[in-house]
Amino acid sequence: MNELKKMLTFLKKGDYKPVYFLMGDEPFYIDHITNFISNHVISEDEKDFNQIVLYGKDVNVNEIMSQARQYPFMGERMLVIVKEAQDLSRSIEQFSEYFKSVQPTTILVFCYKYKSLDKRKALYKTLEKSEFAEIFESNKLKDYQIETWVKSYINEQNLEAEPKAISMIVEFLGNDLSKIVNELEKIKIVLKENKVITADLIEENIGISKEYNNFELINAIAYRNEPKAFNIAKYFALNTKNNPFVVTIALLYNFFSKLLQYHGVVYKNAGANPVDISKSIGVNQYGLKDYQAASKLYPMRKVSENIAAIREADLKSKGVNANAMSHDDLLKELLIKLFR
Repeated sequence: MNELKKMLTFLKKGDYKPVYFLMGDEPFYIDHITNFISNHVISEDEKDFNQIVLYGKDVNVNEIMSQARQYPFMGERMLVIVKEAQDLSRSIEQFSEYFKSVQPTTILVFCYKYKSLDKRKALYKTLEKSEFAEIFESNKLKDYQIETWVKSYINEQNLEAEPKAISMIVEFLGNDLSKIVNELEKIKIVLKENKVITADLIEENIGISKEYNNFELINAIAYRNEPKAFNIAKYFALNTKNNPFVVTIALLYNFFSKLLQYHGVVYKNAGANPVDISKSIGVNQYGLKDYQAASKLYPMRKVSENIAAIREADLKSKGVNANAMSHDDLLKELLIKLFR
């Protein structure tokens, strides 16, 4: 994210603004910036008397402004961090008053998670125009961007990872960046000298089977490897806690929906290059080969039938015309329909 890099560049130079308003539905970046500011703005020795942490549910906007207008005690700066600031959403517009008298020796950080300010209202416009403030909007990554993000993060740690290891991480941990980073930190502790994250390491330390997981199930379906798919389904039946049906059904639906898009893109744009196709259907280029292979084994009509079968299985899993079928039996029945 260019905006994140730009902000961190200024922060590393010690070029601070009196107000940082961090908002959006991706908490990872908000925490990352907040932690950086907390670790660099004032020394550890000063934190007891020049750093104040407030919580939105416990204070009001006037109290925050009052704290921010205090002078630092025997130091150059005071740091005020407002966590869970989203709890102030009904009254946050009142903060515009602060810009009538900004305290330049205070750095005030709002952690406004899972929400964003209304850009039509006065506070956002004030923050945007003020030389004393910096706004950062932290947006969730799209599903197709996660693998690229994981690979980039691993490279930033001066590590490498097998493509399969990256896919396992994404498939198991989804788009929760904080969880992904926490798990990768665990992996770093046990890494050998070659500094390569392998599928074996993922299996041993995160608890994801490198052979029996949704990634491998979809791979088996994509290449019509029926024995492999039914073996994975059997494993899932013995390990239902770690392989919930609702996750499997969602990933299968996502795969065939994208395969349908792939057919459409190729049909309309014969000869389209892989980069354009990847962007059109929202997958990375590494994963595109699976869709290319699957498109030859599942024509468009069969893909549509499979999507209908997945929707039917989803309804049955919720008790609609299920006749008390277990999730294990539903998955086996679904696989039969997908292959036939």
